[in-house]
Amino acid sequence: DFQEFVQSLDQETPPMSEPMLVALWYDRKGDWDQAHNIVQDINGTMACWIHAYLHRKEGDRSNAGYWYHRAGKNMPEIGFAQEWEKLVKELI
Repeated sequence: DFQEFVQSLDQETPPMSEPMLVALWYDRKGDWDQAHNIVQDINGTMACWIHAYLHRKEGDRSNAGYWYHRAGKNMPEIGFAQEWEKLVKELI
């Protein structure tokens, strides 16, 4: 569940194997590059949404807009933490 996922952030390595959750785990741990490296090689709507979120967080709104479009989503007006939580809960 979501709380277990958040608690796993205290660990040194991600305890899960699902790549998109692993990417979000690394993002929350402050390793944007690792998160991006994982998600950029995955296809599908959820991967595009995570990719969009990462580029929005990076500050590259143009690239983020491209990935939100591919995910079928509008660029949100919510904070990064809120979007991260939505993404994790969608995957769990």
